[in-house]
Amino acid sequence: MEKIVRQSLLYDFYGELLTEHQKQVYEDVINRDLSYSEIARMNNISRQGVYDMIKRCDKILEEYEEKLRLVEKFMKAQEQVRQIKRYADEMKQLNSDRKLTMQIEEIVRLSDSIIDAF
Repeated sequence: MEKIVRQSLLYDFYGELLTEHQKQVYEDVINRDLSYSEIARMNNISRQGVYDMIKRCDKILEEYEEKLRLVEKFMKAQEQVRQIKRYADEMKQLNSDRKLTMQIEEIVRLSDSIIDAF
């Protein structure tokens, strides 16, 4: 997964656990795509201070993910839902009752898996 996408997902799931100052600086980098220099000027801190804070926030967010695995579960659920959609699309085109039954059983299994994940 691309680094900026991962950072954004981690922030979406765990950002509220950061301090207000950390959230503001992290959002400026991740969501607003501001440079470290711009953020440093806006917050009256050094560019190195911004860099260090982003590194610290990345580490904090990754530690939450290691413990809770919410992003991992979310990504897995997304893929399972995509697979359900593919099966549903296939069902529209099926002619064989036997194959239709197998596909429906797989849809039920995947649905149960998603429900159990959350």
